Amino acid sequence: MLIYRTIWLSDIHLGTRGCQADMLLDFLNHTQSQTLYLVGDIVDGWELKKKWFWPKSHNNVLHHFLKLSRQGTKVTYIPGNHDEMSRDYLDKCFGGIPVTNQLVHETADGKRMLVMHGDQFDVVMGCAKWLAKLGSMAYGIAIGINWVFNSIRRAFGLSYWSLSAYLKQKVKGAVKDINDYEHFLAEEARQNKCAGIICGHIHRAEIRNVEDILYCNDGDWVESCTALVEPWS
Repeated sequence: MLIYRTIWLSDIHLGTRGCQADMLLDFLNHTQSQTLYLVGDIVDGWELKKKWFWPKSHNNVLHHFLKLSRQGTKVTYIPGNHDEMSRDYLDKCFGGIPVTNQLVHETADGKRMLVMHGDQFDVVMGCAKWLAKLGSMAYGIAIGINWVFNSIRRAFGLSYWSLSAYLKQKVKGAVKDINDYEHFLAEEARQNKCAGIICGHIHRAEIRNVEDILYCNDGDWVESCTALVEPWS
């Protein structure tokens, strides 16, 4: 069991075939933390509206979060764009888990870190929501192909490989958008007098300095299966 001061998870996308719920449950069963932040897109409301998909493993993930809260872990939920319906319940609690739009986390060494999903600073989301949903459809197709492809890989004993992440890295426009996104978030942290930003949304795990701001993205549980963790010291 690995014990951390804090864990950040985002972009789980429960309710989609691309969600790696079993891998996430394995991670949760082998880790423990004083604080757990769920940083948006935990449930994919966009996809569930189109077609219902909810296997037992997805239910088990939600039950695990509720169990952690009951057992004393401080769990906080920050909605994203795919679970934006939860933003109607900001400043309320579900099963002892508060819902908030953003917050400031103080690290063990006293640094202030702004925590938010990050879709507010996605140029596409901000300017044309319909275009973002169109992009989500194309992304969903890529995830579907990825699911079939990795089912075949598993049958041959091969490890997981993300087609969608590979395609994003090969598209120059996507790389530029990611770079712009990181700078927008870093500036928001600076405006809030924070030393860094912790976010999700773009499904790309990263820890790097953007000028004088520490930019941290906790990744996702569709493509990279990553989390951000803070040790005790």
